Amino acid sequence: MLPEPVEATDLNIYGDAKLPWNRVSAALDAGLPMMETPVFLGTVGPSGRPHSAGIGAAESEGHLYFTSGPESRKSRRLAANPACTISMRLPGVDLVLEGDAVRTTDHAEIARVADIYAAGGWPAERDGDAITAPYSAQSAGPAPWHLYRFTTHAAVGVALATPFGATRWRFA
Repeated sequence: MLPEPVEATDLNIYGDAKLPWNRVSAALDAGLPMMETPVFLGTVGPSGRPHSAGIGAAESEGHLYFTSGPESRKSRRLAANPACTISMRLPGVDLVLEGDAVRTTDHAEIARVADIYAAGGWPAERDGDAITAPYSAQSAGPAPWHLYRFTTHAAVGVALATPFGATRWRFA
């Protein structure tokens, strides 16, 4: 589960109440493990041009994780600027997370996250300081893949079902 926010700002323009974080957290728990949940990483290049790419995300110990090929645009951009967004459509909630993503080379952390991916149906495993599997997305390039740890600084959620609401959260 992601950490609890330290501040919430109501963004509603229609008089609905703040979207409670526990509703978003429950949607993350339900939607993130499903491979069909759309999740996108947004990065910015040196020229300021944005880039978005679909990712397979996993959650562990308060962080989101994703993989990326060492030579991919995602990896090159994150090496230059770790600031990024992760956007997803969860059951009943659209969520955009703002934060930083850095590559982890910690073997225990990589093994723990690979086990989470494997439990979700992607047969990932740790291979040195990276992750391998028999397959991945076509855009990922060949294995091994780097593992990135995303730390959330802020989030915006919009409820897609009643009770509606829109809220921005800040994290410590």
